[in-house]
Order: sequence, then structure tokens, then C-alpha cells
Amino acid sequence: MTIQLGQIAPDFQQDSSTGPISFHAWLGTSWGILFSHPRDYTPVCTTELAEAARLKPEWDKRNVKVLGLSVDSAESHRAWDKDIEETQHQVMNFPVLADADRKVSTLYGMVHPLADPTITVRSVFIIDPNKKVRLIMTYPPSTGRNFAEILRVVDSLQLTDANKVATPVNWTDGQDVIISPSLSDADAKARFPNGWKTLKPYLRMVAQPPLPR
Repeated sequence: MTIQLGQIAPDFQQDSSTGPISFHAWLGTSWGILFSHPRDYTPVCTTELAEAARLKPEWDKRNVKVLGLSVDSAESHRAWDKDIEETQHQVMNFPVLADADRKVSTLYGMVHPLADPTITVRSVFIIDPNKKVRLIMTYPPSTGRNFAEILRVVDSLQLTDANKVATPVNWTDGQDVIISPSLSDADAKARFPNGWKTLKPYLRMVAQPPLPR
């Protein structure tokens, strides 16, 4: 199955390191990060899972729930947790799906037969509270994920959902943003009474509105 941006994230029921999960019910009204790992006891993913756990205050601030996935069993995941704590000095604080039957991996297109049909590729899905897929990224096995970028994208999505703006290249929280081209100057004046800088009629820069928190 090919997942596309804007579609409803497929629902599923699957066991995890913390017990059975019904995905849509588990998400509730939160944003979600679903990210996969080839298998347990892989070195890059050991560091990634620790970082995702370490960022819990940042996820909580943004109303984000994090969910990992690996093709091994829940029992294996829990044993791996001990290695993560020992080597990365971080306790796991979110579930990892036990996808031994490849049900979720197949549903989300995480198994690429031309790469290796026995393991999942390292994908990331950002899902909004309406259960729509808003971002998809797939990383090579040798490159650790950049969680600062994932947080940045969540910030951008939450900001632009709440305001008629877009975020420019390399934007981070606090920097100027772009007024949506769909917004007329008259409507922009009502939204941005302090004014903006017009670089071109289609490129109007304005101070960032506050992030919704």
C-alpha cells in the first residue's frame, strides 16, 4: 500500500511493548509520530529510540504521541529497552509496536522487497489530530534520523494550520513567515495589523504569529 499526504492514516490493532494498541483510539485528539526500525538491537535505532524518549517534554508541549515499530516481538522490545537505558542513559517512555506479522509494516508501505523483504525500512509519518498523514520521510539504514527536523516540521504544521501563513526555507520558531498567497492584502491587514514586508506581490514576509500551545 502506498500512503499519500492528506489521506487518513490507516487504523490498526497491534501488540506493543506496553500492551495492545488500537491506533486511532490511542491517538485520540493528539498529533502522532509513527516511526519504524528494521529490527531490534540495531545500533542506529538504539540511539534514535533514546532520543525520541529524551524529547518527551517537547512532544508533550506540542500534544504529540510517539509510537515506534519493529518487526520483533513485544518481549524482545522490552529486553532491548534495557540496552537502550544502559548505553544511552535514557529510559524508554513510549510504546514500540511488535509487528512480527508485518501487518502494520505492509499497511504503511514500510517493507520494500527490493531492499530486504524481511525487515522494515526506516520511515517517519507525522499524523494530525484528524488522523491525516501530513509528512512522510524514509531514511537509509546508515543515517540516523534528525529529530530536530521532525520537531521543526510539527511546529510548522501546527503554526500554518492555525494561521494563513507558510514557513520559508530553514525556518525555525520565532523567524518571519510568509503570508499565504490566497490571502488578499485587505484580509492580510485584518490578520496582521502591524504590517508586513512585500518582496514581491506573491512573497509577503511577516512576523511569526505565536505557536499554538
